[in-house]
Amino acid sequence: MESVLLKLLFPSPFLIKAMSAVPVATLGYVGLSEVRGKHMQYSKFLNVGEKKPIEKKIQVSSRTGMLIAYTPPFLAGAASFGIFPDGDLRFLLVKSTLTFHFFKRILEVLFVHRYSGGMAVESLIPIALSYFTSSVFVIYAQHLAQGLPEPAIDLMYPGLMLFLIGISGNFYHHCLLSKLRSKKDKEYSVPKGGLFELVICPHYLFEILGILGISLTAQTLYAFAFSVGTTLYLMGRSYSTRRWYLSQFKDFPKDVKALVPFVF
Repeated sequence: MESVLLKLLFPSPFLIKAMSAVPVATLGYVGLSEVRGKHMQYSKFLNVGEKKPIEKKIQVSSRTGMLIAYTPPFLAGAASFGIFPDGDLRFLLVKSTLTFHFFKRILEVLFVHRYSGGMAVESLIPIALSYFTSSVFVIYAQHLAQGLPEPAIDLMYPGLMLFLIGISGNFYHHCLLSKLRSKKDKEYSVPKGGLFELVICPHYLFEILGILGISLTAQTLYAFAFSVGTTLYLMGRSYSTRRWYLSQFKDFPKDVKALVPFVF
């Protein structure tokens, strides 16, 4: 196993190895909590499974919360071009894909998504910190890899292609979600079109592919760990999302999976 990783990843110093455990452990735990009914308090899960009424908790609008969550990692990515102006093509692609990922999310928050609820600050803070610290360490790990021998198996271009597929599919399904209701409509309905005919969270599936694309482009241990952690969290979130739709819509098709068509 170790020999395979050595062919796929750049060598990592102790700090990066230690920090790589963080996104896997924390995001994996949050994903498991979603399955158990302990949800991050935003979107349709605001006040779901909570003993304390959400009115007694500090909250912001979903749009404001998402902007707060996505802006710091975008700024970290943008700043990396000035902080680390030199570097090889791989480093440039990692900085570019990561920055564009969060720039796209900010544009979607402002112009695509239709929000209906709020977001608890106690959920916003860990989400924002996770995005920011992960972005910083993905970039820093790539900086430390400069000058090291390239991995024996080069996944940079396959990673870039996977990122483009992921970000395009994610945007397409976000657009389908935005068409489900008007600006004044706050009710949920069962999504239709695209891969929504097969899974209830295709936007999560493509987000996973996009993050995995970044990690393959980077080929560092931390980027890989971040993609694993993201996958674990979105698996849990998609599972609880499907369960929510089953509880809210009697006609929800039982053959529609959570995340992966025909499988999960």
